Amino acid sequence: MFIDFFYKLRDTGLDVSVNEWLTVMEALRKGLCKSSLTEFYHVCRAIVVRSESEFDKFDTAFADYFKDIKKFDEIPKEIYDFLENPKAMAEDFDKLAADLRNGNLTLEDLQRLLRERLEEQKERHDGGIYWIGTGGGSTMGHSGYSPKGIRVGGEGRLRSALQMAGEHNYRDFRDDNILDTRQLQVAFRRLRQFSSRVEGPKTELDVEKTIQKTCDNAGRLKLVFDRPRQNTVKLVVLFDSGGSMHRYSQMCSALFQAVSKSNHFKDLKIYYFHNCIYDQLYTTPECRYDKSVETNWVLRNLNKDYKIIFVGDAAMSPTELLSVGGNYYYGVFNEEPGIEWIRKFKNKYKNVVWLNPIAENRWIHTYGYDTIRMISKEVDMYELTVSRMEYALKKLIASK
Repeated sequence: MFIDFFYKLRDTGLDVSVNEWLTVMEALRKGLCKSSLTEFYHVCRAIVVRSESEFDKFDTAFADYFKDIKKFDEIPKEIYDFLENPKAMAEDFDKLAADLRNGNLTLEDLQRLLRERLEEQKERHDGGIYWIGTGGGSTMGHSGYSPKGIRVGGEGRLRSALQMAGEHNYRDFRDDNILDTRQLQVAFRRLRQFSSRVEGPKTELDVEKTIQKTCDNAGRLKLVFDRPRQNTVKLVVLFDSGGSMHRYSQMCSALFQAVSKSNHFKDLKIYYFHNCIYDQLYTTPECRYDKSVETNWVLRNLNKDYKIIFVGDAAMSPTELLSVGGNYYYGVFNEEPGIEWIRKFKNKYKNVVWLNPIAENRWIHTYGYDTIRMISKEVDMYELTVSRMEYALKKLIASK
């Protein structure tokens, strides 16, 4: 299978071994590529490419070998060209919305219509309600005024898209941010209550007992030592990355640094997701498939002693939380609704909290208020501030 592609990769200078190619074939047999050319691209590249310097060689061979394959899970470059420099159109949203004929379309209907438009469309369109375009009332494109749809390129404005097709832009969490990091580190010290004294000599100064003994000794210094503590806390932190979380990047950077540099944990795992958890968790903020792990793998391999902290605004389209196939990424199918994955964490780990960067007094009327409400019913949610995080950590400690 694909033996010509194997030789094409070698012809471009990639040193692909027979064992690596057999691994690719095994991935296909096990259905890891999910009958998707995009998934096959990521799986194959993850197996046969050894360093970033070889990405161009792989892409050249892939593009040449599959150049005649018609793909519907990717957006053609011509469509992106049409969508550049959106034209300013009338901004009377109520009037445009009243003219729409697609008010009752489901997510599945929108996906089907997008595939049909990709077949039909040959030129740029601005305005209108039918084609993939900009500035109008169409359910496909960007910078328009449809009450719901699939955003193709561009930036979110009305936050009404059910899915987004195309490139995903993310902002990495900085590890050099010092704003509020100190306060957050102090807050995390509460978890030290779970540490225990190790056997051995008393080599650690007990400050509180030293002060007490010194006072009892009429002010003459009396040093008191104790056995050092051993960290026993095992923590998993899951960060929402990208999209609406951009505006909270500084706050999340401070939290990320505080967690990463804390020495109060026996074990620390950090994963990323976008909007909601599905079948995959990511090991970097870019949320790339080739840097991901199966969520079920995490659930199987991290025992129930771990404490779980979700960090995210919990604001999304209800379909992303409640629907099969509601994943925000067009072309990526989730077989279980996002809320079921949240419940899986809740059912296995009894110490679970959610930190939300949106001010708590806005939860009932901000965008995504309904998903915030649904998630907060499943998991104890706290505003991401130093004071509220104190309560969140008390919750983690409360039922060891």
